[in-house]
Amino acid sequence: MATTPENPVWTGANRPPLRLHVPQPPARPGEAPDFSAQAIPPVGETPRPDHDTPAAQMQGHAFGLIRVLDLDGTASGPWDPQVTPEVALAMLRAMALTRAFDDRMFRAQRQGKTSFYMKSLGEEAVSIAAAFALDDEDMLFPSYRQQGLLIARNHDLVDMMNQIYSNRADRMKGRQLPIMYSVKAKGFFSISGNLATQLPQAVGWAMASAARGDTRIAAAWLGEGSTAEGDFHSACTFASVYRAPVILNVVNNQWAISSFSGMAGGDETTFAARGLGYGIATLRVDGNDVLAVLAATRWAAERARGNHGPTMIEHVTYRAEGHSTSDDPSAYRSAGEAAAWPLGDPLLRLKDHLIKQGHWDEERHAAMEAELMEQVRTAQKASERHGILGHGLNQPLDTMFEGVFEHMPWHLAEQEAQMLAEWQAAGLPEIQRPDIKREEPGA
Repeated sequence: MATTPENPVWTGANRPPLRLHVPQPPARPGEAPDFSAQAIPPVGETPRPDHDTPAAQMQGHAFGLIRVLDLDGTASGPWDPQVTPEVALAMLRAMALTRAFDDRMFRAQRQGKTSFYMKSLGEEAVSIAAAFALDDEDMLFPSYRQQGLLIARNHDLVDMMNQIYSNRADRMKGRQLPIMYSVKAKGFFSISGNLATQLPQAVGWAMASAARGDTRIAAAWLGEGSTAEGDFHSACTFASVYRAPVILNVVNNQWAISSFSGMAGGDETTFAARGLGYGIATLRVDGNDVLAVLAATRWAAERARGNHGPTMIEHVTYRAEGHSTSDDPSAYRSAGEAAAWPLGDPLLRLKDHLIKQGHWDEERHAAMEAELMEQVRTAQKASERHGILGHGLNQPLDTMFEGVFEHMPWHLAEQEAQMLAEWQAAGLPEIQRPDIKREEPGA
């Protein structure tokens, strides 16, 4: 039956009506958590290929799960990186410091000292292991939950807090949303609030490194929901065509700000599988197993350095806290989900592994946590001496016109003069430029 103005809807005889599929989370608030759909293969089941294996021969790695640590603390299998106790303890310390930093800054936001914060609770292994696997000279293009990269690269906690507080010592001069750091000296590219913008930037940087005959590679991170962004797909095309020396990390933490990963396609296939159509080698890893993440990132780095092309890594993990301080996860997910997550807590899993090996114990762990909490508290006091967001304007007004153009155009100069004249006419006090030595963003 053809459509007509009188009958605009097609009603083919004897055909069922079409309908859309709307993915539903396995559990709603008030219901019991359900992770039965999470396939967790045993340790050692996913093989470790050579670095130069063609991407077409690695399709199984997009659907398996690289694991090293069993849930009882035993490390085994072909991906076991065989790290020394010193390296494992350093990663444990970096994860614990990241968690202590997150807790302190979360409370600072609740106290009105800053406007916003995002914790990485439950995802620390994704960042910490990568920082240990990559060279310090390699370039990092993070999303907004990879503060562990800076902490593992021993960046100054006071400097990070200055940015969160948007105070007088903030290297970003109050222009960036809190937690959107930029630290050139640590190879940490400026974080953007626009999703997936860092992916084409990372690929372009990696292509430039290769074009120069350099030896440095790039790595980028984004959440699983951001794989729906056009920038992600543009980055994959360029990375594949030019075999850019880059690692594309997809952090599948099961939830966006209020929708579960199925809304981004996670019900239909893995996120690692998105790399297959581009001819990119793909790995899927237990993101709460710091040794597995370390091994997978090392493998991808060696592949990139050997000019064998990019790698996409899906990190299967869980966001244990809300999306940010602006989010209430109890409105959309079961209250017991974090405790029921079958891959456990990354920090506790590494701690248990070290205790089982005889390199650690509960007493030393408690002492380390107390030491790190005091380190963070001391850094907070030092940062707050430069001011907090709640104290009002911390930067001179004219700084808002700086840093965009090398030479300020005439119309901005007029606007600046008008603004300062109105400020003075209102009798408002002049804010002095801080006498603080700091690395300028992009300097």
